[in-house]
This record gives sequence, C-alpha cells and structure tokens, in this order.
Amino acid sequence: MAHERTVKLRVKRQDTPGSPSYWQEFEVPYEPQMNITTCLQLIAAHGRTAQGQQAAPVAYDANCLEEVCGSCTMLINGRVRQACSALVDDLLSTPDDVITLEPMTKFPVVRDLFVDRSRMFEHLKRVRAWVPVDNSVDDTPPPLMSQKVQEQGYPLQRCMTCGCCVEACPQVNEHNAFIGPAAIGQAMLYQKHGIGQNLAEERLEALRDTGGVAGCGNAQNCVKVCPKGVPLTDAIARANRQLTIYSLRRWFDR
Repeated sequence: MAHERTVKLRVKRQDTPGSPSYWQEFEVPYEPQMNITTCLQLIAAHGRTAQGQQAAPVAYDANCLEEVCGSCTMLINGRVRQACSALVDDLLSTPDDVITLEPMTKFPVVRDLFVDRSRMFEHLKRVRAWVPVDNSVDDTPPPLMSQKVQEQGYPLQRCMTCGCCVEACPQVNEHNAFIGPAAIGQAMLYQKHGIGQNLAEERLEALRDTGGVAGCGNAQNCVKVCPKGVPLTDAIARANRQLTIYSLRRWFDR
C-alpha cells in the first residue's frame, strides 16, 4: 500500500486572552486543491497532534469561505491572508514543507487564531463611514453620482475589513494611535456619496485628529497585502488633499 501523503502544519495556539502562547504540530491527509480552512477542519476531526497527543480543535473565525467576509484572516507562512483562499499546493515548495499558522499580531487574541477586530469597527465609527439616513427621508430619488465618482468609489467598496492592511502597516503599533488605511479608505468612499457628503466635515475633523491621516508613514505595505486590490494609498493621498483644502478654508474663514 502506497504511503498516504500528508500536509504538515505548525499552529500557534493560545487558550485564553492574555495566556501564554504555545505551538502544536499536526498532520492531515492531503487532498488536491485543499485550502487552509480544510486543514483546520481535518485537525478538528482528527483531534490529535502529529505526535499522537489529544488536542482540542483550533479556534479560528470563518464565515463566507469565499474571500468575501474577511473573517478567516491570519498569518500563513508569515504572510497575512485568508485561510479560505490560501491553497495548500501554492504554499508548499516540497511535500515535506511545514505550513505555519499564526494569529494576526495587531489585534488581541481571543483564542488560537481567532482575534478581536473590534478596533477596526470603532475606527469606522470614528470617521463616520456610513450614509446618514433616517425615517424622514421621502421618496425623492437620491442625488445622481457621476461616472467618475462611481469609478473612484467602486474599488473602495471592495474593502471587507479583513485587517490585512492594518496587520502590514508599520505605523499601527502600541506607540501611536494611527487608525490604519482601511478606515481612511472608507472615509473617502463616503466623502463623494450624494447623501454621505452631509458628514464630510465631520470626517475631515476625525482625520485631522490624533491618529488620523498624519500618522501614515507611506510605507505602502497596505496595497501590497490587500486581497481585494483596494487603492488605499490613493485614498490616503486624496484624504491629505481634502484636509489641506479644508484647513486652508478654515484658516481664511477665521
């Protein structure tokens, strides 16, 4: 009987928030075109490490399983990406290679590979990344958006708040309060929206504040790791331009 091919994985684990982390090694049966999510499911089904010790299923976040929700973002072989779209065949140079899985480092670990991305949603609230409507809106059609505005906005709409850009950004660290590229990109998305423009000045004030656009160091790591190709550096440049005009107008209006 031929030897069954296996996939070797090394997983960084943590049982509770704040507890020490540790590593465990696993081997799962190889399947053609399998992804990392499949590997994690097989680990849970097998329930044992590569050394034969009993092991609890690895905790990780997941939802859509088709790189739309961004929930399963983690470090795979040191690169931040989604488990659902990371194919094992692309990660292995030889069958004996070991795939390393770690949680993102810029977010608090809840357990194993599952992190708390709440800070991203708090930053979206800070920059008012929404369209302000209430029950008083009548049946009047919304303002039309030009083709140019639509073309600028669509790439920004692809953001799934996965955290890749925040993880890769060197300016997001414990020493400063930079809100990160994703929030700035979403702020720029709604700056041109017909109804979203009602909060334009509030967004610019948030981006002027501590941790705003000035915190960007132009490393451009964000666009390199974004799985959706969101033009984050373009959005940051646009935010800087709008802030310059806004600040000058405020100065002359004094």
